[in-house]
Amino acid sequence: MVLSQYLAELKNIRTLAQDEEIALWQGFKEGGDLGCRRQLIESYQPLVFKTAMRWRLSEPAMLDILQEGTVGLIEAVENYDHTRGVAFSLFAVHRIRGRIINHLSSQEDSLLCIDSPLAGHRTQATIADLLVDAKLEVAAQAEQNFLVEQLKTAMDRLPAKEQQVLNGVYLNDCEPKDLAASMELSVSHIYRLQKQGIRRLRGMLSKLMGNW
Repeated sequence: MVLSQYLAELKNIRTLAQDEEIALWQGFKEGGDLGCRRQLIESYQPLVFKTAMRWRLSEPAMLDILQEGTVGLIEAVENYDHTRGVAFSLFAVHRIRGRIINHLSSQEDSLLCIDSPLAGHRTQATIADLLVDAKLEVAAQAEQNFLVEQLKTAMDRLPAKEQQVLNGVYLNDCEPKDLAASMELSVSHIYRLQKQGIRRLRGMLSKLMGNW
């Protein structure tokens, strides 16, 4: 598939209505309907494209990371708990981005300049800021991976709304006002949930932090 064909197919994907998406999750998770699973994966393909567009790549390399991102999307569909009240898009973007970053960091040949700014990134972060340093010693890489897993575990233990806010702010680059609108909360409530979530994370990770 060429990129132009992929983009043409994206234009034909419509956003699911809330009640329609709920029915699909119930059909797949509670009824084992693989047709519902397929519809969910297809409907969220634009999220893969949106995430992949942060990197400036040649067309072949872009197609590669779109494929990796789709694998991340499929993993997210498989692991998502639709009863927890966390928006799927916030849950899925972490898996999608992780798959893409792992793929890029595994490439021996440079596909792009690692110091190039990421497209559309407000802070002008570079790819080097997101990739694990390939020059790290094996022990250091293992330690870093362990710390990331500890953070993920702690995030999963947060109350659903606090988790949704932290995922939205720190992983999905959502503006607090947009997040407030999507969650039907006030902006001040979003900030309060953000502070509570950070405080809980610090508490859960304090013992680990003390050993650094």
